[in-house]
Amino acid sequence: MLEIAKDYTLALEDVPNFKPEDLSKDQVVRLKHEITELLNKRNAVLVAHYYVDGDVQDIAHETGGCVSDSLEMARFGRDHPAPVLVVSGVRFMGETAKVLSPEKTVLMPTLKAECSLDLGCPPDEFRAFCEEHSDRTVVVYANTSVAVKALSDWVVTSSVGHKIVEHLKTQGEKILWAPDKHLGHYIQQKTKADMLLWSGACVVHEEFKHQALLDMKKVYPDAGILVHPESPSSVIELADVVGSTSQILKAASELPQNVFIVATDRGLFHQLRRAEPQKRFIEAPTAGDGATCKSCAHCPWMAMNELKTLKHSLEHFDNEIHVDPEMGARAMIPLQRMLDFPR
Repeated sequence: MLEIAKDYTLALEDVPNFKPEDLSKDQVVRLKHEITELLNKRNAVLVAHYYVDGDVQDIAHETGGCVSDSLEMARFGRDHPAPVLVVSGVRFMGETAKVLSPEKTVLMPTLKAECSLDLGCPPDEFRAFCEEHSDRTVVVYANTSVAVKALSDWVVTSSVGHKIVEHLKTQGEKILWAPDKHLGHYIQQKTKADMLLWSGACVVHEEFKHQALLDMKKVYPDAGILVHPESPSSVIELADVVGSTSQILKAASELPQNVFIVATDRGLFHQLRRAEPQKRFIEAPTAGDGATCKSCAHCPWMAMNELKTLKHSLEHFDNEIHVDPEMGARAMIPLQRMLDFPR
């Protein structure tokens, strides 16, 4: 059984039209050097998401930090001895890092970097939705605020979501899922669980187009198609592999094709090309019927993680993430359930 709640997808006017500043090669070299020095001075470690600027990802690698998906960023920060975590990503990632490491200082290059899934799931409205369906187990995607996580029974990522829902189904539980309707629909199709979906969507992944992808496949008939499950079902059905960012990276290394069409944020291409420099990676199309190009395959909030803002945050020790301790403790319960689940 599959039900979908009213639409919470962000309107075009709610998505920022952000363009990162162009920097010369000399400016990039100088800023990277200054940021490295500041990380050492502040006894800080940089954790960066796959979708942020490639130069920021490189600094994280070069200074002993981490480039990964949101949960692994938080887990790495929790396990690293540095007392200061600098989280280059979007706000919910900084919050998750703080929940897992409440004793540490968590900074971000900017606090303006939001997430359409997070913004599309307001805590007060979600609380009312949960109360209206109190017979259901509440499972939320990691791309949510700490307040929404605190209302949930389980937090999941795209890599383990279907396994956890499958487990809950075997326990006879009905699921209330939030916020991404496409990921929820994909998981429901795999598990056949009884799921009621909050109707949010990622402004990046929702733009990929079925017919345009079919047309591109005709141009590159031997290409592998790698798709993130936040994409519409009509795009997912064309994929050779459907998976999280880390699973897409793994597939690109293991599959025999030398050309891949990739339906996820183009920020991941930096790591794809770094890992497989001999292979070719092409952006899945966002043009076609119904196209609005809110993001054109790149999250405008992720783009806000610039070298200059990263340096400013370290220099002035600002853009700190604060989480109410009581709320953080409540959010830690469903997060810990997920962390313990594979074991």
